[in-house]
Amino acid sequence: MPKQKRKWFYLIVGGFLLICLLGSILVGERPKAESIQEVMRDAVLHESGRISLFGLLEVNPGLISAFVVTGILLLLAALLRIFVIPRFRRVPGKLQLLLETWVSFFADMARTNSPHHNAFLGAYLFVAGSYIFFGTVFELFGLQAVTLAGHSISLPAPLSDINGAIALGCLSYLVILLSGIVVNKLHGAVSGLKEFSLPISMSFRLFGALLSGLLVTELVYYSIRLSFLLPVAVGVLFTLLHAVIQTYVLTTLTSIFFGEVTEPHIKKSKR
Repeated sequence: MPKQKRKWFYLIVGGFLLICLLGSILVGERPKAESIQEVMRDAVLHESGRISLFGLLEVNPGLISAFVVTGILLLLAALLRIFVIPRFRRVPGKLQLLLETWVSFFADMARTNSPHHNAFLGAYLFVAGSYIFFGTVFELFGLQAVTLAGHSISLPAPLSDINGAIALGCLSYLVILLSGIVVNKLHGAVSGLKEFSLPISMSFRLFGALLSGLLVTELVYYSIRLSFLLPVAVGVLFTLLHAVIQTYVLTTLTSIFFGEVTEPHIKKSKR
């Protein structure tokens, strides 16, 4: 970076930090309506943030987020299939290149970790990975919902709800187990059942990682004077980091275990 541009860069950053400091002094401490323990408990259990589902059930906001994210992804997939994919060219444009890179990432992962049976695995990794990534990024948009108590809350990431994390972890395990049974019959079933702790580890890894970002942001909001600005940077940073890491971790684990249970079983001949 040239010396003149570097000077302007430092001036802009310094000015920005000075504005933040002055803003924190003028704004002062945020009034605390509840203790930090209550804030953390509500973020995990959603005891005071439940939402009515069409007036029939009281549900956690994570379920509403799951419905919204699923609907958006299905609509986006339909639009891409109807208006974008038929116009693909041999020399790809930016959107085509982005889509091909995203699909190829999961297809290559499936071929690498499960070289013998990977057609269905590639499709499942694409769906699960897309849901984890976009479901995590979804909370950045801050869509609002009204709780049963009449308060407005931002819809969280679907997988920050323990029920959503368990559902995806168990689904991934069922895909692994059933694929092993289909390919290797009894040997595949035994191999899959030996990993009985896999759905638990997958579920709580997802839940813990995504929830940690939410709790850190809540803690920053609660205890730091820069609560009008700093949580934005912290929230975006943690959300994007968890979206990338958890997408990679769950799809990698699923593909590795899938490859193990579907690996061709060669019976040893008796001499």
